[in-house]
Amino acid sequence: MTVAVAAAVLLAAVTHASWNAIAHRIDDKLIALTLITGGAALIGGVLACFAPVPHSAAWPWLVVSALVHIGYHALLMRSFTLGDFGQMYPIARGTAPLVVTVLATLFVGETLSGWQLTGVAVASAGLVGLAVWGIRGARPHGPALLAALATGLSIAAYTVIDGVGVRAAGSAVGYLAWLMILEGVLFPAYAWAVHRGRLLAELRPHAAHGLLGAVLAMTAYGLVLWAQTRAPLAPVAALRESSIIVGAVIGALFFKERFGGPRIAAAGLMVLGIGLMLRAG
Repeated sequence: MTVAVAAAVLLAAVTHASWNAIAHRIDDKLIALTLITGGAALIGGVLACFAPVPHSAAWPWLVVSALVHIGYHALLMRSFTLGDFGQMYPIARGTAPLVVTVLATLFVGETLSGWQLTGVAVASAGLVGLAVWGIRGARPHGPALLAALATGLSIAAYTVIDGVGVRAAGSAVGYLAWLMILEGVLFPAYAWAVHRGRLLAELRPHAAHGLLGAVLAMTAYGLVLWAQTRAPLAPVAALRESSIIVGAVIGALFFKERFGGPRIAAAGLMVLGIGLMLRAG
């Protein structure tokens, strides 16, 4: 992995944690994610007017990915409702990299160098540490833990799906645009069915935050898709989850959730893993 690719993924990590924090800050999670996915769809529609249309081989992956992303958002919404941001975010993100490593090896035929594999393993150890050590010594209760773990599995699934799809698309921007369009039509439609005539009134007070979240979400995933065309999926997935460190800092600064010594140690492991992956590039 080159320094340029690593820098892009690290920027994606910051923007990803930021839009998740915005979604968590809005009390009604369905409203939050409707604004973010709907706003991303509008931006995607503009991009689609200028970006190349994805090649035909990419469209099955696009459709499946949009459906998986809907499940991911629903699970994310559930986990944020049940638990603290500083607990749910690390658990959800921390389960993905090792699963992606296995899936990419089995279904995409990717192989990692010794340094890359070591970097993924060390970074994943840091992620697991950040996920396991709860805030104020409290561990999430069963339903919250299950929702966060299921969110992590959905992240691994769409990471591999999009890794294959974007490489077949011929244009990362075109793939991103149409993914946001497909996803952004389905999720607001579900919200409309739930809220019906009250939806627009409930969206309006949070519109500015939702639009900001949409811009951050599109930026984050666009950078990841670009990186997936230039590096193996597993290191990109592991490096992307450095967003957990950003999420923990956001939780401490804005949600008054304690960071703590164990999380600092786990973050150090994450940084070491990043260094090993860069050495492999």
